[in-house]
Amino acid sequence: MTMTMTSHRPYMIRALHEWILDNNFTPYILVNAFTEGVEVPQDYVKDGQIVLNISPQAIKTLNINNSAIEFEGRFGGIPTNVYAPMHAVMSIYARENGQGMMFETDDPMPEPPAPVSGVDSSFSGSEKGDGENKKASKKSKPSLRVVK
Repeated sequence: MTMTMTSHRPYMIRALHEWILDNNFTPYILVNAFTEGVEVPQDYVKDGQIVLNISPQAIKTLNINNSAIEFEGRFGGIPTNVYAPMHAVMSIYARENGQGMMFETDDPMPEPPAPVSGVDSSFSGSEKGDGENKKASKKSKPSLRVVK
């Protein structure tokens, strides 16, 4: 009999969010904006991703449950409800020093919307250029680093 566990991602996000705040830093999350169910202001999406400040000073009504992160933020002065399913959250980290955690994607990256003529639709700057970076990144295994 195979026993499965729920995803550890929401637990790690809640713990790291608290740890970052306890150290008086600013928690940011990186979200795959093209994942189904993500509700973010599209004007702030870059290369299929959006960075969101989830500090208490920046947002209202933060709810980090086992299925999603929800809050009300202001974008260009306009109150906006944000919803990010857990599997869309790619990392959580402190803005000031970058310490935090990246997560493996649970699902393959979805295809971005069709690019507008003359616009590059790749997901990150590190993937642009020759194919060697893509080959190297597929072979490398995820690694953890010690956070002090």
